[in-house]
Amino acid sequence: MENNTQNELDVLQREQIQIPQILPDFRKLTEFYDSDYFMANLIYDGDDLGLTYGVEGIRLKFWAPVASKVNLLLYQNAEDLTPLFIYPMEKDVKGTYSLSISALADGLYYLLEVDHQGEKTYTPGPYVTSVSLNGEKGCILDLRTTDPEGFRYHEAPELENPVDAVVYEVHVRDMTIHHDSGAAAKGKYLGFVEEGTKNEKGHATGIDHLKELGITHVQLLPVFDYNCLDESKDEGQYNWGYDPLNYNVPEGSYSSDAANPKARITELKSLIMGLHKNGMGVIMDVVYNHTSDSLLSNFHKSVPLYYHRSADGSFTDASACGNETASERPMMRKFMIDSLTHWVKEYKIDGFRFDLMGIHDTQTMLEIEKALRKIKPDIILYGEGWTGGESPLAEEKRLVKKNISQTPGIGAFNDDFRDGVKGHVFFNHRGGFVSGAGQEESVKFGIAGAVKHKDINYDDIMYTDFPWAENPGQSINYVSAHDNLTLHDKLVEVNKGKSAETIKDMAKLANAIVLTSQGVPFIHAGAEFLRTKYGDHNSYRSPDSINALHWDLKSRNIDMVNYYKGLISLRKKYKAFRMRTQEEIEENILFYTRERKAPLKLKSANVVSYILKDPYDNQTFLVAFNGSDSDQEITLPKASWDVLVDKFQAGTACLWRTEQKKVSLKAHSALVMMTEGLLPLSSD
Repeated sequence: MENNTQNELDVLQREQIQIPQILPDFRKLTEFYDSDYFMANLIYDGDDLGLTYGVEGIRLKFWAPVASKVNLLLYQNAEDLTPLFIYPMEKDVKGTYSLSISALADGLYYLLEVDHQGEKTYTPGPYVTSVSLNGEKGCILDLRTTDPEGFRYHEAPELENPVDAVVYEVHVRDMTIHHDSGAAAKGKYLGFVEEGTKNEKGHATGIDHLKELGITHVQLLPVFDYNCLDESKDEGQYNWGYDPLNYNVPEGSYSSDAANPKARITELKSLIMGLHKNGMGVIMDVVYNHTSDSLLSNFHKSVPLYYHRSADGSFTDASACGNETASERPMMRKFMIDSLTHWVKEYKIDGFRFDLMGIHDTQTMLEIEKALRKIKPDIILYGEGWTGGESPLAEEKRLVKKNISQTPGIGAFNDDFRDGVKGHVFFNHRGGFVSGAGQEESVKFGIAGAVKHKDINYDDIMYTDFPWAENPGQSINYVSAHDNLTLHDKLVEVNKGKSAETIKDMAKLANAIVLTSQGVPFIHAGAEFLRTKYGDHNSYRSPDSINALHWDLKSRNIDMVNYYKGLISLRKKYKAFRMRTQEEIEENILFYTRERKAPLKLKSANVVSYILKDPYDNQTFLVAFNGSDSDQEITLPKASWDVLVDKFQAGTACLWRTEQKKVSLKAHSALVMMTEGLLPLSSD
């Protein structure tokens, strides 16, 4: 073993003769990274990159295959400019440098001085797990000391299948920063899980609101350490956080003490444990597709241009943020896997939402899933099946929506469904089904969970012309998210001059469709009480007055909150709304059209209705949605029907019963009815 190691070091020393000649030319450097020699000799597969803390000291391993020298600079205080000690790191195998220091106390700070033939950069390294204020230096910290009491042994709720999830997307600060949130630690990790908080009208806020609503999973907008905010300031700053700085460290602005490296870790763990103890999983929004800066990123400082895609020596930009990462390269792939497993093992994260997942290559995403399921078999994984621009990596190699069938355990956002229901996200005036603008086939496509179904005309779907999901767990069904206008604001733009009550009806209908559809329902925080951002379609750095959840709206729209609550309880009770396979869906759902004469007659367009046979229990549902401005009369199959959802109420209790042949489907409303026994699915 020692001889092999020495041989590898000898090869590395010889290779250093070539590297200075090619380093200034980025184009040649990237060619070197993709060479057979580099792939065979300089790809490190060990599990010890970064800082390893032990009782006898620390060990640091850093991958820098084109660096001529690397030093560890130790600082007494985070703000010090002059290092306390400088330790040369030793060249190790496969392009790594390593260093062991015994009996080193917690609380010191560090940087790596990376010398690329006279050009020096300073970085805590991509693998850093604890940092100083604003992520400028790494901190030597035993992560075992950061656990809140009971954290290591508490259990997260289990998820049998992705379709059993009801996902609620929210920003940590938005959740409690409003004056009417009732929280003490407003805008902070700890405020997020304060129990017993109420608004001025006495209605539950914060985590109690989520429990009341019935949410199963909270998707947090980025909580890794991002770049754009000054963590030393608490007021007058806001950002969504899609500009990654240190991927493996919590963001400090949500901490009670951002200057204390331990506080941000302990408090995020407290948030996660608080949600777990209240029956909710935690999904982390991750942004591995680009870095906040290009030349100044920790990736580029460590190994110039290796972790990013490039063309002719320049950064390419499929993210529309200045660069894109090269997930197909072995060490970027390894970094993503190592980073994600760190969040699962150290923080007990239950799932990941991948920003601009269409930038990542499919093979990397498959390997990510394999690695994570070994640790947590029920992990939920999904992302955006698109990019923000053109990428040099061929589309057939990337996990865009059209390729999602290659990854049956990973889902994608169903934008066909989203825009079919509410209208085009990029054209404010263009409406969708709930505003009377048709798009019935796109709505049906979402109802069926984006899988193959004989009753859907794929030529009439908004953006794709084929069933891209292999199973309904791959279809993330939604009508609004942090991007673009809120659902309320979009409906107001489309329906200028219409009453507030009509807008409310449309909003109720939109998520009634989402919450009764096959697939994974996803709710944007505050949609349940008509959240507005006052027409701001890109509020990523707008003030709290725009972004905060205004908890007084809950009291003003408590009927709507109760409606969403009822829809969620209906979904949870009846597995018919959560079928697992394409075969089940096609066998048990029959959509009705104007061409079909029985057993359901439609008089108008802009109505979607179907029979849903429950494959798990002896009952049949009739589900109908009316997006038009007028009431519609529908003719029912002969049976005794219990109405569970109508225009005004939703839940699992019978609202009223009918045996009539005809029933009125109110304008901009949903109707869910149930009868005992299995009615035959027939189009005759």
